[in-house]
Amino acid sequence: MTDPLKTLDDAGRPKPAAISQTVYAIAGISVTVFGLEELRKEASEVACLWLLHPRLATQERMTGIANSVLSDWISKTKDTPTAKGLIAVSFDQRNHGTREIDPLANKAWRQGNPRHAQDMFSIFQGTAKDTSLLMDYLPSYTFPHGEHQITENLVLGVSLGGHATWSCLLHEPRVSAGVVIIGCPDYINLMADRARLSKLPSWTRTDPPGAEVLGSEALPTSFLETVNRYDPAGMMLKHVDCGPSTGPLREKPIPQASESEQKVLRPVLTQALAGKRIMCLSGGADKLVPYHRGKLFLDWFKQTISSGGWFADGGVYFEDIIDETAGHEVTAKMVDEAVRFIRETLSAGPTQSGRRGSVRESKI
Repeated sequence: MTDPLKTLDDAGRPKPAAISQTVYAIAGISVTVFGLEELRKEASEVACLWLLHPRLATQERMTGIANSVLSDWISKTKDTPTAKGLIAVSFDQRNHGTREIDPLANKAWRQGNPRHAQDMFSIFQGTAKDTSLLMDYLPSYTFPHGEHQITENLVLGVSLGGHATWSCLLHEPRVSAGVVIIGCPDYINLMADRARLSKLPSWTRTDPPGAEVLGSEALPTSFLETVNRYDPAGMMLKHVDCGPSTGPLREKPIPQASESEQKVLRPVLTQALAGKRIMCLSGGADKLVPYHRGKLFLDWFKQTISSGGWFADGGVYFEDIIDETAGHEVTAKMVDEAVRFIRETLSAGPTQSGRRGSVRESKI
């Protein structure tokens, strides 16, 4: 896999001012905090943006995005000393950088890793849990005298970090907003398609091909059950009658939940996502994490949470933006959208009760 952030490095755009960095060892993890020196004493409330890097990368690759987001917010609030402060945090995902213990576990099926699906999912789920763990302890390192209070947590992740961002949004109540860049909300659909493209024996040995890939050594039944506890599509659609299966890939529109299914789903969605703001940024030409592998779930999800959907009262705000010519990469246009979304989220403040859900779709 090529570095998805290289496109951003090569964009030739003016680089934002470098933001201060402070490194702490927290819970055995090397953590870089951006923006502490820039915080104003008058800003009693501080938002924290957690930055989750791509597969095969390290925390340092998120420095450019940290500089862009923080520079924008500092510029916006420069004339308001008491405005909410903003810091950003990066750390190595599990089995990456300073935490690597098995290089093969970061590789794909085509690169000789027979447990690619389990390794990747468990790594980014572990990273999501690390994010929650670090939320517990970060203030005692950064503000040991109570100088500031972290009142808001946002997450932005790229690729592997984008998958982890979905998990943070669903399973960490303290996360109020997230930006998913070239990540997928339907892990099994993505992995089944990757098994097809990788021509795994578990895909090719049956007629029709792929008939037994779900439950095979590539995607064991016990693993599928775990995915359904944590993955967006898995944890929601297991409560929906999607009709008879025509194969391992999700290929047809998902029906809206019946009244009885809504009764089961409502507490699930309420606990996981009520009042949260989400942005998905995807590459229209992405072949590694194709948008169409998450599209059927996203279509169902957007209809569910929209102003006319049955979960409109959940107050979820969702932006689905596609850079039509982008592959598996982070483009300057994507970063501009992410910076804008974070700025608007911070400016909006806490979610107002009674707000109805809304969906914005855009191609850039």
